[in-house]
Amino acid sequence: MSQTFNVAVEVSLREGIADPEGLTIERALPALGFSGVSGVRVGKSLRFVVEAPDEDEARQQVESMCERFLANPVIEDVEIAISGAS
Repeated sequence: MSQTFNVAVEVSLREGIADPEGLTIERALPALGFSGVSGVRVGKSLRFVVEAPDEDEARQQVESMCERFLANPVIEDVEIAISGAS
């Protein structure tokens, strides 16, 4: 019997990988009156629901999705949070 799991995936560039979008935002903020901001990094956040027999299987499915499609494992790090089986 399958259960439903809420999934949150945070994808961010690895340390040392250039982040031109983050740099552009960081440079623009002072012109908008926001000083003292540094180290801006841009990533992506994904939220979805997965059906699986248990949380371990759900995590394996999500990890596979990330490796194959949702993130580039060469330059990006992934954090996965799974909750709320129903």
